[in-house]
Amino acid sequence: MTWIAISDKKHKLFNPKGLSQATTPAAGDLDAHDATMPSGSILMETRLSPEDRPQLLLGLDGGLSRDVNFSIRAVPGGGIALVHSMGAYLCHGAINLSAEARTDILRITYSWDMAHRWARLSVERPETGHSDQIILKDPLPVSLLDIREMVLNPAQGAMAADVCFLAVSDCIEPIGPMPGLTAQTPIATAYGTKWAKDIKRGDLLETLDGASVPVLQVVRRTVPARGLFEPVRLRTPYFGLKCDVTMSSTQRLVIGGSRVEYLFNAEQVLVPARHLINHTAALPVRDTALVTYLQFLLPDHEAINAAGTYVETLDIGRIRRRPNLLRSSLLGQFERNMLPEHNKTAYPVLGSFEALILAEQRAA
Repeated sequence: MTWIAISDKKHKLFNPKGLSQATTPAAGDLDAHDATMPSGSILMETRLSPEDRPQLLLGLDGGLSRDVNFSIRAVPGGGIALVHSMGAYLCHGAINLSAEARTDILRITYSWDMAHRWARLSVERPETGHSDQIILKDPLPVSLLDIREMVLNPAQGAMAADVCFLAVSDCIEPIGPMPGLTAQTPIATAYGTKWAKDIKRGDLLETLDGASVPVLQVVRRTVPARGLFEPVRLRTPYFGLKCDVTMSSTQRLVIGGSRVEYLFNAEQVLVPARHLINHTAALPVRDTALVTYLQFLLPDHEAINAAGTYVETLDIGRIRRRPNLLRSSLLGQFERNMLPEHNKTAYPVLGSFEALILAEQRAA
């Protein structure tokens, strides 16, 4: 089970056998026969046009030789619609987006399971943690040729300029809370510092308030190193770091100090790593196609010591009260009754505008 395609404004990668970690784009098996994918996921991150009109985000037109059409569109009024047709057969679904929950970037995922005759269309707002999904019955098959043409052939595939990236995997990808730490992150435990990759369920992690808290679960996921999944390298000695660390751009750090208290009336706040990028203290990592992240589930949403700075642990909110979303998430592998509820974040979370203000104040 692996990612087989990535497309953005600079690179187009396709390999039906799986993308490697190598930085050199592989052309892949371009002569692959038109094999149906038993399962898979098409994932994209996009901004929406400010104009209230239909917008084609992703499309495939097979032409006369292949009577197949696939499209994902933004529709007026706030919504995402998917249409997949093959000859006289049609599969379609739509999700209405709440105006109150609008964010800058949407993550749209279409997954299918042909053996069990279902598909799922989901729309996530990673900046707020909000997710919507619908289940579609009797989806139409997606072939490797469809994916190849969508990614590599501009005559048949179309991707809007507002789309940050497109990626395709051969398995059903999870939605919901995501990990954001890398394996070689030093984590302070009750037994001393350990690499994040070596921490197991039951280990005790040291939190910002001085407690030792047990790890309930460890979650991992390999994702395209694009968009909001893009890694960010934080450099020593900034943020109190004792060594450089790499994390997801959405992984949130705990930032405190007099400026924070003055600006936001809080001793500490949470800031996504991507808002700290200034190419000195923090810079994006763009030398890999895929990246694996991990994170720790604790009884409460906490801040733990990572190489001298504090970062948040996995925030799952009240996902256990939403069984459909729970089954679609990384947490679906665990017993529902054994999962905690995180009623609120450990500290206030800064949006992009507030983070920009804080960054300017810290640089002054």
